Amino acid sequence: MAEADRGRYQSEVFAGIRFVSQELLLRPFVWRVLKVNIHGLANIENLDAPFVVVANHSSHLDAPLVVGSLPRRLTKFLATGAAADYFYASKLKSLSTALVANTYPIERRGLRTRKGLSKQLLSDGVPLLIFPEGTRSRTGAMGPFTPGVAALCISHNAPCVPIALVGAFAAWPYGQGHLPRGRPEVHVVIGHPLTPAPGEIARQFNERMRRTVQQLHDSTARAYGLPTLDDYARAVSLRQASVPSAVSPVTPPHASDDDGGKPAGKDDR
Repeated sequence: MAEADRGRYQSEVFAGIRFVSQELLLRPFVWRVLKVNIHGLANIENLDAPFVVVANHSSHLDAPLVVGSLPRRLTKFLATGAAADYFYASKLKSLSTALVANTYPIERRGLRTRKGLSKQLLSDGVPLLIFPEGTRSRTGAMGPFTPGVAALCISHNAPCVPIALVGAFAAWPYGQGHLPRGRPEVHVVIGHPLTPAPGEIARQFNERMRRTVQQLHDSTARAYGLPTLDDYARAVSLRQASVPSAVSPVTPPHASDDDGGKPAGKDDR
């Protein structure tokens, strides 16, 4: 990508357009259809760019939830990685997502014409939001993290901000053709920034990132009587054991009293 093209990610003009669209349109809409609770803002009081935000990914509302929950000073130039094969399939879709969420294309398969854009933006001082699972969860369980995000943090000595989105899958699971109904409760849990330890390789840092997100998610889910990632994973295992060939989404499980909570009443990013 040319230097002039990369410049739009730190453009004051584009940042102003995003502020209007996010604060007057997107955030009020998401906060109206969901009951959003934000935890852990104190953990990022001293955070400065560049950094990389990572979160579990199970809903179309994930990116708006993260962007809407973080302080403006951290999201002004935050660039969100978006699947090139979906969000950049047409000029209209790519322009609209870029104006609202400062998206940049990430290649998940096929051509690698944009390979290295994350590195270039981070080198420019642009903070990034990346979902390391690469796609939305079909079952509510969290998939493996690709180690590329961890390697990016290590190579640029950039902190990783782990965020857990609790309740987003139950609110709008994969395959649901309508918006959430009844204003379901969602929690955005922000953890302490993680920095690569001396000598820590990408595989190790990647696992530490994933484990931190899972711990943030499940501790909050138990506290509010919502399904944990372990609950979803067990439901998937039971389903596969009973019908080995089944791969369709499962009905969201309920957190059990044993977990310390009350029972809770096209491939894209």
